Amino acid sequence: MTPCRTLPLVIAVAALGALSACSKPQPPEKERPVEPQATQLRDAIQQPLEQAKGTEDAVDQGAQRQRDAIEAAGG
Repeated sequence: MTPCRTLPLVIAVAALGALSACSKPQPPEKERPVEPQATQLRDAIQQPLEQAKGTEDAVDQGAQRQRDAIEAAGG
């Protein structure tokens, strides 16, 4: 075969190869449980916020006790 006759054949084979590579992706298996990534992210954000709220409550209580002590001392 001459190069002029093989060129269309090579192009056709390359096009078929490219089209077969663009097939529809397979759906995920139903038996596999979905990993709770959003839950882990939410927990990672909420934990420091809850700790800060607990610290804020303790500081507020300490400040109130100090105000009460100053007021009781007559100041």
